[in-house]
Amino acid sequence: MQLSQLKFHVLAFTFFLAALSANGQGYLKTKGHIIVNEKNEKVILRGMGLGGWMLQEGYMFRLGNIGQQYKIRAKIQELIGPEKTQEFYDAWLTSHTNKLDIDSMAAWGFNSVRLPMHFDLYTLPVDQEPVAGQHTWLEKGFALTDSLLNWCKAHHMYLILDLHATPGGQGNDLPISDRHPEKPSLWESEANRDKTIALWRKLAERYANEPWIGGYDIINEPNWGFEDPEDKRGTKETKNIPLKKLMVDITKAIREVDKKHIIIIEGNGFGNNYHGILPAWDDNMVISFHKYGNFTDAGSIRNFLDLREQYNLPLWLGESGENSNNWFTNTIRMVESNDIGWAWWQLKKIGINNPLEIKVTPGYQAILDYWSGKGPAPAPAEAYRALMEFVGNTRLENNIYHKDVTDAMFRQVVSDKPIPFTPHVIKDKAVIRAVDYDLGRNGIAYNDLDTASYHYTPGVNTQGNRGYAYRNDGVDIRREDNGFVVFHIENGEWLQYTAQVAAAGNYTLQVKVKADTDSTGARLNISSNGKVLAGNVAVPSGDKEWQVITLKNIRLSKGENRLRVEFVQGGCVFSEIAFERK
Repeated sequence: MQLSQLKFHVLAFTFFLAALSANGQGYLKTKGHIIVNEKNEKVILRGMGLGGWMLQEGYMFRLGNIGQQYKIRAKIQELIGPEKTQEFYDAWLTSHTNKLDIDSMAAWGFNSVRLPMHFDLYTLPVDQEPVAGQHTWLEKGFALTDSLLNWCKAHHMYLILDLHATPGGQGNDLPISDRHPEKPSLWESEANRDKTIALWRKLAERYANEPWIGGYDIINEPNWGFEDPEDKRGTKETKNIPLKKLMVDITKAIREVDKKHIIIIEGNGFGNNYHGILPAWDDNMVISFHKYGNFTDAGSIRNFLDLREQYNLPLWLGESGENSNNWFTNTIRMVESNDIGWAWWQLKKIGINNPLEIKVTPGYQAILDYWSGKGPAPAPAEAYRALMEFVGNTRLENNIYHKDVTDAMFRQVVSDKPIPFTPHVIKDKAVIRAVDYDLGRNGIAYNDLDTASYHYTPGVNTQGNRGYAYRNDGVDIRREDNGFVVFHIENGEWLQYTAQVAAAGNYTLQVKVKADTDSTGARLNISSNGKVLAGNVAVPSGDKEWQVITLKNIRLSKGENRLRVEFVQGGCVFSEIAFERK
């Protein structure tokens, strides 16, 4: 989507934004099971995490084979040298997240932002301190946070500070904390723990009187075996004594300078193992949990609902996402119905399952190919140009906006009405692309048998959009030479297109399809407003080249037509339908 279109979409949500902003009234605090503002009104946090800005995780940029940010930086330095690498990272911090990002998030419906912080933007690592045991404060991280807070305040959005990468690193999942495994971790170094405590005291001192700071998410996703070193993920720990002690010490340091803001805690095992952590040690505390790749019913979070009841504390889904639109809608509906706010992960990266997609340039792809052993090393000047071009592509005005994602996170949560993905007006001639089916829930705007990934649920091997292109529904879409097409079509799946027909009459339809790999006998129905226009239409079998099926004398009514293409038997690839009035 171009910037002009994005601005139009932003303006379209002005009234929605005004309604949400009314909920933001001063400091947040806990009240039994819920979070309230200073007017004692319930607040449901609807947020997005800014992953990739202060902390690069390799998978976000197709660098999963490299992993941690410090390794990515080293790879870049090998290509372009230290000075230009510093230029790259300086440009990254000023380009990746800007005021326009926050303006857009507010317009889409978000009322909060979760900032994943890398400690090294705020203070030196312990092994680089000029005087051991002292803390050198770096203005860069604080200045970036100040700017972000001001952008949020302008829209009455709460900013939640999340220490995503602690000094030394808080777990065995190395990329999420940019951990150097050859150095002492957070848990193996008292100096790292002291620095973590001091950093939180410094942050709390700076923001103590800022009501639009929503809370302090003090340690992101600890994953460490304290009792059993072989428990690498920390999911089996039964006591979590070092984790609780550090969180208590951080809370004490915060409360020395800030009595107002919520303290958000995360258990071991990526935020979900609370054995030995509770009861609360502060009267303004929230339990955070993270949810990925499992079912979307209340049973999937039953253990956290039980913790809420037992300890009378609010819950916050502090991180979730990385799935399909159908999964997003169902998860958000489920948690909000239980008075639980949420923060999705993440605003932008390479890929379709976030509001904004960073485009891959040919130059950046050449660098990826080199790093993965599939191509030659680019010359330093060419590598520098490609990397800076990629930095430019992180800016919102150069991103691809996925309106299907934000529609699933907000409108579809409260409405089951399908709406057009793009306007379809049929006059004398028109073409509707297969991939431009309506926006809406599965079973209403489209019907797909494989709508989400449940990769953390044993025995459930679904994945959603198998082509990972164009849209984030369960519909399988891939790019071919002639554009995006729908493939892997199964029996009973269908797509709906809301179109405005200018004049009633007989039309000739030309359906562009081809047989899928090793498929035979695909058949489809075409209907409008529930009335079948063409039934049991056969797709030429065994032919992998594009074919055009011509259907004559198809009667269309004037006005809104909800056209549906239903695959009675799947096994074909679908490109488009052309209409011509006769």
